[in-house]
Amino acid sequence: MTETLSSDIPIDIEAAVARSLRRACDAELTLATAESCTGGLLASLLTDVEGCSHAFERGFVVYTEAAKTELLGVPPEMLEAHTAVSEPVARAMAEGALAQSRADIVLAVTGYAGPTEEGEEGLVHFACARRGRATIHCEAHYGAVGRGAVRIECLRTALEMIEERLD
Repeated sequence: MTETLSSDIPIDIEAAVARSLRRACDAELTLATAESCTGGLLASLLTDVEGCSHAFERGFVVYTEAAKTELLGVPPEMLEAHTAVSEPVARAMAEGALAQSRADIVLAVTGYAGPTEEGEEGLVHFACARRGRATIHCEAHYGAVGRGAVRIECLRTALEMIEERLD
């Protein structure tokens, strides 16, 4: 099992992290993340499984629009037209991180983890890109359950998407 940074990480998430990393290792694939609302939490968990650290290539924490543009190449016009929490931006984040890394699979997440005047609390967009395949997207509505609970649910969704791209 993993030794996570927090005892608040549910056992099913720890098991999913270990399973995903072992599958990536077995397939000789590397993973990367492009995270906004999760603030690097997924990347942190993907470095927790002993013997599988080589499967994690890098993580981008891109909390601001400027970071999304500068590090991942998300066009400012896209952010203006669709907002940072949208399907086009999530896809651009995943594809930008794939282009800016050596990873085979990238999971991107952008959303409103807590109360905001900008959009629906608990609305999160995910995208998962794998070299040579179409990028997949998922939109989740977790509701006003609090920042921590939204982030935990984000981990579940992200890991499910990574598992799907590992197939």
